[in-house]
Amino acid sequence: MFRPGVSGQAAEDRAAAYLETRGLEIRARNVRRPYGELDLVAQEGDTLVLVEVRKRSHPGFGGGAESIDRRKQARLLRVAEAYLQERAWNGPVRFDVMTLDGRDRIDWLQDAIQAPTD
Repeated sequence: MFRPGVSGQAAEDRAAAYLETRGLEIRARNVRRPYGELDLVAQEGDTLVLVEVRKRSHPGFGGGAESIDRRKQARLLRVAEAYLQERAWNGPVRFDVMTLDGRDRIDWLQDAIQAPTD
């Protein structure tokens, strides 16, 4: 039986474990604000890494990275801005996307989302 959120939580768990094996420290999970959520917040050296995790169980649904449209990116950037202000973070920040397919293969796209420049 399909239960929404269960596979998403499992995907976030796999993504967090994957990052930890590569030396990143998970600092927060599921940072929620009224306008969105950051799945994972990690730190790699002096860089704060904000991570969006996407799970696609079937290739017919399209890739996980492609599902992050402009509106989703804008929401993620808004949550990120609020989180960074709350923490008074002044160091480098990177926004990554991690996708998992139906076989839980991970694709880690570093610096995948960037704030628009004026």
